[in-house]
Amino acid sequence: MNGHCANCNAELAGSWKFCPLCGAPQEQKVEIAEPAAEIEKAPTQGAYSGLLFGVIVAPMLLIVGTLLCLTGLGALLGIPMIAAGILAPLLGPMIGMRTHKGLCPYCGAALSNIESSHGATCPVCNRGIAVRHGMLVRAA
Repeated sequence: MNGHCANCNAELAGSWKFCPLCGAPQEQKVEIAEPAAEIEKAPTQGAYSGLLFGVIVAPMLLIVGTLLCLTGLGALLGIPMIAAGILAPLLGPMIGMRTHKGLCPYCGAALSNIESSHGATCPVCNRGIAVRHGMLVRAA
């Protein structure tokens, strides 16, 4: 950014606060950044809670499955439990993806874990709520 000093007309090679020859303060151009665009929320709102469920359940299934294998019931119960323990962190988010969160369209109460896409009832106002396109709407 080349410019000239307003006082002595000396050529300035960069952005200077003061002129290097006469010491006069230089006017600074301030660039205002545009506000960031609103970040779109992920369509899978409940996936994190499902992952948390899978990570908590996995060690329990692995431990119980291993103990059942040691008692002789391994082929019937132990091995399926170990397999479920290995797959639980992967299957947990798939379970959580079906849950919906939002505000009640009638009373504005915060709702979470609405699993049915057909509808639910608000625990505060006891009115019917439906889920359409991932949004909570008034039930018809």
